[in-house]
Amino acid sequence: MFTIGDFARHGRVSVRMLRHYDATGLLRPAHVDPATGYRYYTAAQLARLNRVIALKDLGFTLRQVQLILDEKVTTEELRAMLRLRRAELEAAMTAAAARLAQVEARLRSIESEGQMPSSDVVLKSLPSVRVAELTGSAPDFDAIGSIIQPLYEELFRRLEAAGIAPSGPGITCYEVAPDGGLLIHAGVEVSAPLGEDDGLRIVDLPPVEQAATIMHRGSMETVLPTVQTLGRWIDANGYRSTGYPREINLAYPDDHDGWVTELQEPVIVTDRPRPRGE
Repeated sequence: MFTIGDFARHGRVSVRMLRHYDATGLLRPAHVDPATGYRYYTAAQLARLNRVIALKDLGFTLRQVQLILDEKVTTEELRAMLRLRRAELEAAMTAAAARLAQVEARLRSIESEGQMPSSDVVLKSLPSVRVAELTGSAPDFDAIGSIIQPLYEELFRRLEAAGIAPSGPGITCYEVAPDGGLLIHAGVEVSAPLGEDDGLRIVDLPPVEQAATIMHRGSMETVLPTVQTLGRWIDANGYRSTGYPREINLAYPDDHDGWVTELQEPVIVTDRPRPRGE
């Protein structure tokens, strides 16, 4: 048998916690010395202790843990509960990491205020391009990341099933949805006949007479400073945006820091005088 200290050490819990579990009836010692009051535990009780800790980590109260254990939860049922909790935690961590990247991008944008790296922006015309695309919706830009990746995964799955090979880069376009949110068009350049089948559309994106373009390097979660650099250049140089920029995926390795994306924003000249030098 183990003393309470030895049992606590093997179970990776505190003695204080074991005493609390004893007081609540959640995990009684196997034996209590009537003379000294010392608590003793068996190795077999580690299984119950593991379940108590696991269920606590799932968010159950101690009272709920006791009720569950008294119902004799099977090992497989407990595994399923832990897998579910693990998935929830992983999703929360992913969302937190994305949010942190957005905060850092917003901070970099604030730090770059007043700077005008005009050499990063290039004006050019854009030819018409044929793309296969799927469309999804998002309430706002913060939600795009969780929607666009599944769209592209489904797009490439459908193209493979249809025997259509991409002939160029991925092209993402946006527009305002009727409810005020965003419509996301996840597309990729193809050489295939125009048409539509169960939401998969093959369309020609129209040519753009003039677009202000800029390269973004890194994850799209950090694109905000690049977007705002482009916007400041457009405003400062006598142009007006006529729509959301297209995002051209020029390189997208597994390491998102290595992504290269060109933003292409359609513009027209405004009536304002343009700055000297333009």
